[in-house]
Amino acid sequence: RELWLQNLSLTSPRWLKDRDEQLCRNTPRPQPWHFSHRVSGLYIFDRKAFRPVINYSIPTQVNISFTLSAILEVDAQLQLMTSFLWLNLIWYNPFIRWNPEECGGISKLSIATENLWLPDIFINEFMDVDQTPTGLMAYVTSQGKIRYDKPMKVTSICNMDIFYFPFDEQNCTLSFTSFLYTVETMVLGLEKDVQEISNISQNLMQNKGEWILLDIRQTMMRMAVDDSQYDQITFYVAIRRRPFLYIINLLVPSGFLMAIDALSFFLPAESESRAPFKMTLLLGYNVFLLMMNNLLPDNGTPLISVYFALCLSLMVLSLLETVFITYLLHLVTTQPPPMPRWLRSLLLHCTSPRERCLTAPQNSSPSSNDLCSPCLGLCLSLGLKEPVELVGKVPGPQEAELNGCPESTRTQQEDEAQKQHLVSLWVQFSYMMDTLLFRLYLLFMAISLTTVIVLWS
Repeated sequence: RELWLQNLSLTSPRWLKDRDEQLCRNTPRPQPWHFSHRVSGLYIFDRKAFRPVINYSIPTQVNISFTLSAILEVDAQLQLMTSFLWLNLIWYNPFIRWNPEECGGISKLSIATENLWLPDIFINEFMDVDQTPTGLMAYVTSQGKIRYDKPMKVTSICNMDIFYFPFDEQNCTLSFTSFLYTVETMVLGLEKDVQEISNISQNLMQNKGEWILLDIRQTMMRMAVDDSQYDQITFYVAIRRRPFLYIINLLVPSGFLMAIDALSFFLPAESESRAPFKMTLLLGYNVFLLMMNNLLPDNGTPLISVYFALCLSLMVLSLLETVFITYLLHLVTTQPPPMPRWLRSLLLHCTSPRERCLTAPQNSSPSSNDLCSPCLGLCLSLGLKEPVELVGKVPGPQEAELNGCPESTRTQQEDEAQKQHLVSLWVQFSYMMDTLLFRLYLLFMAISLTTVIVLWS
């Protein structure tokens, strides 16, 4: 102002000088610039759209780190993971520097980000609109180091494999890169070690939801687009599902129903309540699957769906086998059909020597009948009636003499013995079918339990 007034006195007439001097006195004095507005004699905020470098051929180093604080949702159908993280960006601005001794010992300031140049770092897998709040602040040190912490709700695409549901582990990626600046103008780096990022994220995980964080790994690469190359840092986020909810609601009820269906084999085969009991179990299992269908993934075929399909198939097979045996035992009481030779050979081959005594004719020697009695007791203990009870009691020799028809009675005894022999073969066949199916149930349940233990561990 003094210099301006001095120039007026040298170049202007008296009346013009008095008018301009009066105008200058009435004009308010400009406020002094704060050092956050002017640093090293440069007004940097007019240049915030440009990359802050002294030599434009030198690329800007931007260091990246983040803290994953919550896994909000994982959508297996849409292949999306929604998470909340704090993104940390650090770079240097050579034009923002001051001497703390000349500025009251202040070595660190917070400045609104709208007054700073910001690197355009984005996530390649981002599938939603950036909802970062406005009016955020950045920290600036006296050496020109800028730290920008940005909260982000990230909805990113994730390639998921749900075959081992609910014991599945997913590996989602977060790739950070620049949209405008190539490797000639911007270079990306890590502010923290990836193991430190993983440990901090696991300690700060705020929600106790369905997913837990296992580990975070990273790789650095250069992405080629046309003739340009861009720096890219890819983080691999490994997460695992908590399976306890699905074990309690899906696997345990299914296992109980299968165990009850297996115990139903101890009911007598000719009992009228065995088939209705199995039909009730089958109906209850179908209702259970319909009620718990919303807990299963909507896409793909996980292993647990295969397990449910096998359980349902075994229960249907068991019901069909019960119906067949009931019909077979009813048929042999009236007119037992002849057994094919190949089936008889298979039956003799698959049964033990103690069980083969059932195939012996009833008119054999007393020693043979003595051997047969333990086997018949075994059939009775498993719920099968003795063949004599199924076809009726054969009249003895004394009863035949009293009737006065010894020859016809002898022929009738032979026919009845042959009939009892066929009945014993069909009874043993039904027992063998029950045994094989029961053992198949036990094998399936043992394999299922072992698989659950292995996958859970």
